Order: sequence, then C-alpha cells, then structure tokens
Amino acid sequence: MKKTMDRRQFLKYSGAGLAGLGLSTLNVPFFRIGKASAAISSNAWCFGVMSDTQWKPDNEATGGENTCATGIIDVLNQQFIEHNCKFVIQVGDLVDKDRYTDSSDGSHNLATHAAHREVLYDAGIGFYPLRGNHESSQEAANEFVSLWPQTQGGGDNVNGATNFVQSDIEALKGLSYSFDYENVRCVMIDQFVRKDGSNYDGTSSYNNNMVDQVAWVDAMVSSRPDDYHAFVLAHKNLIGGNHKDNLFGENLTANADSRNEFIKSLNTNNAGCYISGHDHMHHRSLVSDDDGYYNVQQLITSSNSYKFYTPKSGDDGRETMLQEELWTIGYYIFTVDGPRVTIDFYSSSTGEDYGDSDEDKLYSYKEEPFFLRERFGYSLNGTRFEVAQSESYTSIVDSYNGTTAKILSGTNSNHETDLVGNALTKTVNTGWADGSLVDDAASNIFTLWGLVDNLSLHDRELTGMWPNEDESQVTDTYTLSISYNPRKMSKLGTGSFCIAARNENDEWVNAVELNDGGTKTFKKGPWQSSYGLGTYGVDPTTKTVWAVLNHEGDFVAKLV
Repeated sequence: MKKTMDRRQFLKYSGAGLAGLGLSTLNVPFFRIGKASAAISSNAWCFGVMSDTQWKPDNEATGGENTCATGIIDVLNQQFIEHNCKFVIQVGDLVDKDRYTDSSDGSHNLATHAAHREVLYDAGIGFYPLRGNHESSQEAANEFVSLWPQTQGGGDNVNGATNFVQSDIEALKGLSYSFDYENVRCVMIDQFVRKDGSNYDGTSSYNNNMVDQVAWVDAMVSSRPDDYHAFVLAHKNLIGGNHKDNLFGENLTANADSRNEFIKSLNTNNAGCYISGHDHMHHRSLVSDDDGYYNVQQLITSSNSYKFYTPKSGDDGRETMLQEELWTIGYYIFTVDGPRVTIDFYSSSTGEDYGDSDEDKLYSYKEEPFFLRERFGYSLNGTRFEVAQSESYTSIVDSYNGTTAKILSGTNSNHETDLVGNALTKTVNTGWADGSLVDDAASNIFTLWGLVDNLSLHDRELTGMWPNEDESQVTDTYTLSISYNPRKMSKLGTGSFCIAARNENDEWVNAVELNDGGTKTFKKGPWQSSYGLGTYGVDPTTKTVWAVLNHEGDFVAKLV
C-alpha cells in the first residue's frame, strides 16, 4: 500500500470537492462532477459504467432478489443520479441465474433487474446493458431485447441517445448495437448464444462468437466523426486478471488473427478504451497484439456482485499492467468535455474485513461510503506516454495551436506491483483546451493525467473496512514548462505571471500553491536542476513559464 493523505489534503490537491451526503437516505457520499474536478467548459457531461450484479441464490434476504444484486444496484442508481449522468452502461452478468429457480411459466430473473432500473428512467437517465455468460442462453437473448427495447432505439427509455446501429447479423440485433450520445459513440458487443439459438461456427459453444463481429466493430469505430470518442464494451476481457476465457475464445491463444485485427482497429481508430466485466476487480492495463505493435487500453470493471476474484499469473506477455484494486465494490464516471475525457473510479468496502477475501466473500450487503480511488483520462488532441518504473518524465512534450508544454525533470519513482508481481507502468496523457476559456490567458490550457502513483490495493494483510479514504493525488516531483504568447502578458519580474492551476473553488491560482509541501519561491530566468519543490519562474529568453510541482491537473500561463 502506498502512503495516503487525509480527506482535507485530498480535496485541496485534487480539486474534486466533496458535495456532501447523497440526496436520498442512503447516506453514501459522492463527489461532484464540476469544473474543478474534471471539466473546463460549461458543456461537459458524464455517463456511468458498472459491472456484474450476480447475487447468491440462497442468500437473497441479505442484499439480492431473484439472483440479482438489487441492494448494490439500488445504491449505484442513486450515485449515478447524484452525479447527473446522462446514461448508465452495465457490461453483463445482470443476474446469477437466468431463470427463476421455481418458475413454471418461463419467467426470467432479468425482469427483476429491469424493474430496479426504473428509478434511472424516472430521473431522465438512460440504461444500456449487455449480456454476460450468466444470461447466455437463446431464451435470455430474446428476453433481453424484449425488456430493453432501447438497445434498438425503441421504447420510452432512449433518453437522448441517437444513431442506433444494429449488428449486421440478424440474430444479434438488439444484442450487439452501437449508439451515440453527444460526441461519444458506444459500441456494445454480445458474444453469447444468439436469438435464433445459433453460434458463429455452428457448434454448441459460443466461445468463437466474436470472430464474425470484428468487421462490424471496425465499421462502427472508423465511421464516427473525427471529434467523437469511441468506447468499445463487452462482457469478457481481452486478457483477464483471473479468467483466461476471453472475448475471443476459451483461452488466450484462441482466434489470434481476429483478436489482432480487433486490437489494431481500436488502436488505429483511437478508441478511448475497451471496457469489460467478468473478472470482478478493478484492473487497468494495455493489451497488445501478438507482434507488440498495436495496443489498446483495457478497463476491467470492479465487482458489483457477491463474487470477488483473485488474479492469476499467465498473461502470455501481451499485457502491461497499470492499476489494480481487488475485493471492493466500485463504479465509474466518464466526464466528457469536448475532446477531453476524465474517468473517475469510486469504490467502497464490502462491509467485511478486507483481508478475508475469496470469490464468494460477500454474504450480506450493507451500504458503505464510496471514495475516489483513481482518476485517469485522455484527450483526442493530446498524446499518451508510457513511463516505466525508474524512467524519466522528460519524454513528455506536446504542442497545440502555438503552445508547447514539456516536462523538464522528474522520474517515475513508484515501485509497486500488482498481486502477481507485475511492475505497474504509468500512462501519462496530455490534453488541451483553448486559452480563450480563461481570462487573461497567455497560452492554451494544458492537462496532465497519470502522474499519480499507481493504485495497488491488494494486500491480504490489511484488516478493517477498505478502502477507508480517497487515494492520494500527490505525484512525483517534476518540473513543468509552458510557452506563452508575449503579447498577452506583462509584469514578468513580479512573480504574478506564472503557470496557474485550478483550486477546489475553480479559481486559477499559482500552481505551486497546490503542491503538497515545498516553498513558494520566484526566480526570473531559466529553470535550474537545483531548484526545489515550489520554485517557479519565467524565462523571457525562451518565452516560457515553469514550475516545480507534485500534482497534476489543468495548467495555463497567466497573471494571478
């Protein structure tokens, strides 16, 4: 476990801002999604993502109904309402058992899940599900499209989504589908038994059912407008932390040509990430093709079930691990702000002692507070940099419409691993917004994500309710430089012209004031390697401002 700061410090340095307790009686805290936390423009909006909601059939009185984790669903519905989400996606395993165990009329447990989503519709929030392997039958396929007609753009609960495109396979219509909301395209993949009872290869197994869908997915991600984000979602993983059955078959070597084509398509078409469930853990990584030339960011989503799996080794060398948190209940908020997307991962304790973990751990559910555990992001107008442990950040250089930002010093000093011992790499992403959004800006706005130490909550020796606090947002110490337009500035030698960053009140202040420690010290002239944390300055010769920092966020050159 890494060292963490207290809540007051977190709020100071992250700019997330605590909105207080939920509006319902659930007493589950949440964090506001506002300008200071994730968005710069006033047009930003967000959507939610959640994972498997199975509940143990013989334990329903303690948090579930008809093998569905209705207690967790109800709590997460309220979280999504309070975040003001436009829609919510669930990546499969909607129930533990598809059929009622005592059903004589063919009724399905899926109807119970559907009933618990009415509160979202009442709040004007869409719900877009996928199937998982726990509802993989032909009967479930037909029940699914009946319960959720919005997957085909029909019914009363489309809630603002547009441009629905169905799979080009008739038996997958309403199961594999794509839709747009504002400037986001979500491509939803079903890999299970189809509505007519068929499978891709004519066998009784659905394991190869992704092979004939690769071209359709490619068409969906490649045909979107240039300023649209693309997220591709399915139930099974490309490479699982625990499960080795995956999107392309029953093992990691299955259908390699199709898998490589899929990864290449998502990479070359700049898809934001591939999102899945199935593994019941927060697990973020880069997954490459067999040649290691193309890769895609994979997000495996945290459990919303009674199951909590433990990772196994054996990723066959194609995976670069980034983040991991095990044995917690979580959800995700994607904040979309033009070309920029910020993803916040929130999680809560199961209510059981953390160290006593196995896949059937949760036998009763009680509400616990959610904490902000990881924030990552990217921008369509930015760049991603992979920085391994002990590597320098000085390769991070990016430019946009006349402004150049670069990191002059700093090293990835994190040495954490995942549970099975893989070193965790940092992916540092850059992004940009127009400087006209900030009064008196002398540069465009530059955003950094990914400098914070890797999340790695998996220590079996921990006792008590974990997580019990927000994850630290302090970064390694580094020096940031941003070029400025000299026609838009003055007062060079006074220290009031500097790199500015936003504080928790959405005010632009001197960026060094948001550091954890250090001494605020102004220097006129170029940065020198002897300067410590909190030193900042302006170099008129190179027309740059610079600052020694230990936080990430949004930065701009301006008077403060």
